[in-house]
Amino acid sequence: MDKVIEIHDIVKNYQIGSVIVRALRSVSVTIKKNEYVAIMGPSGSGKSTLMNLLGCLDTPTSGEYILNGTDVSKMADDYLAEIRNKEIGFVFQTFNLLPRYTALENVTLPLIYAGVPKADREKVAVDTLEQVGLGDRMEHKPNELSGGQRQRVAIARALVNKPSIILADEPTGNLDSKTSIDIMGLLDVIHNAGNTVIVVTHEEDIARHAERIIRLFDGEIASDILNKDRLKYS
Repeated sequence: MDKVIEIHDIVKNYQIGSVIVRALRSVSVTIKKNEYVAIMGPSGSGKSTLMNLLGCLDTPTSGEYILNGTDVSKMADDYLAEIRNKEIGFVFQTFNLLPRYTALENVTLPLIYAGVPKADREKVAVDTLEQVGLGDRMEHKPNELSGGQRQRVAIARALVNKPSIILADEPTGNLDSKTSIDIMGLLDVIHNAGNTVIVVTHEEDIARHAERIIRLFDGEIASDILNKDRLKYS
């Protein structure tokens, strides 16, 4: 399998006043195409910092990050923004939908940023919403949708540019248990369709959907194991 992500000896330090916080300490990870990986760890373990680096939302203090063959470790913000829009689909705990836009308009936004012609944008967005089971909710605004439906819109928005990676940060954190199962089932379907999926979570039940679980502690990888007890709903 092709390597989608290679990070080598990544260090990330933050300076808060006169104190240096060592968020990541020489972390190295390789993730292959179509893997399904969960990143776990307690508060302060470095998992959010690692997610921000993997998502090109931040750059490391030192070390190397190769994303689909391109070194993005020291890229300027403008270039990182381009890479993010092309390569990474984000799914957030809080959905991050624009409240005045319909589901269809929210899903169309990444296509606008990517320069997709107007004539093609709506068809692609419609197809993607149908893929996540929201073909009958396209004209609804976020406040007219349930939490699970809003997360499906967010997943459609993450998928619409056909990114290399779906990066989900606590994707069920604001959902009840039944809806959480539905959303994780949808991520299973997306993974089975060929996407690389990375879920950042503190919940063991959510991590059990992944094929592989990476656990962080104090900015270092405490374990990186294949999940023999994987949950599947698709």
